[in-house]
Amino acid sequence: MHPMLNVAVRAARRAARIINRASLDLDTLAVARKQRNDFVTEVDHASEKAIIETLLGAYPDHTILGEESGHLVRGEKGPGGRAVERDENVWIIDPLDGTTNFIHGLPQYGISIALMQRGQVTQAVVYDPNRDELFTATRGAGAFLNDRRIRVSKRQKLEEALIGTGFPYRKLDRLDEYLAIFRTLTERAGGIRRPGAAALDLAYVACGRFDAFFEMGLSPWDVAAGSLLISEAGGLIGDFGGEADYLFSERVVAGAPKVFGAMIGLLRPANSSGAADRREPADPRA
Repeated sequence: MHPMLNVAVRAARRAARIINRASLDLDTLAVARKQRNDFVTEVDHASEKAIIETLLGAYPDHTILGEESGHLVRGEKGPGGRAVERDENVWIIDPLDGTTNFIHGLPQYGISIALMQRGQVTQAVVYDPNRDELFTATRGAGAFLNDRRIRVSKRQKLEEALIGTGFPYRKLDRLDEYLAIFRTLTERAGGIRRPGAAALDLAYVACGRFDAFFEMGLSPWDVAAGSLLISEAGGLIGDFGGEADYLFSERVVAGAPKVFGAMIGLLRPANSSGAADRREPADPRA
């Protein structure tokens, strides 16, 4: 295992111990509302603190982009957004993806940690503490689930595909657009599921449990680790136009190559017109 990946795994397991302890007594959990339908708990903060301490303990000169802490340059607040792409080493962290599930005792949540180097994700960890499933990837070395090599599914037809998704829950002005897409895919696909933790959904695409995934309103910490898992497992990931700007576009589609292509064919007209319609889907491995 790559040394940087090993540190990320250590950080994820440390955070998981905090999450698992808290899950035993949810009634005492302090919950705050960040915005509509977007919650944060003391566990999110404690988990992120543990992850950051572990990462910066090993690599004190690295930058952090965390869901709760924001953009930290050597432990101090820095500029946010795309400024992180200029940093040489950026750890992108979601300390508890699926907080709403966690609050309700629904065992579908996970920890997501990715390392982006000069704008390219090179290390990825997605850990499900409920099932003890550890998804890992190093760029160029493949993707793994608990040390077993994983690949995206071999399905080629959208009509046979099981698709993961997430409903818009913060910005409801997107709801009509989403429902139009949902209707189209409901009519065309083999099935649609909404588990509630995007990082795990992307990991499920990487190991073939889902044939594809799409969602609107995602942030870089939701997507970064899962994106490398998928590309290293032989899948494709992009924005709704099939382009590689998915980390910051808030629109993500991923899947086995043939299903991805079919999805882009349906999503692209809803996303853009003109020249964008003539572009081929991007391969993030290129």
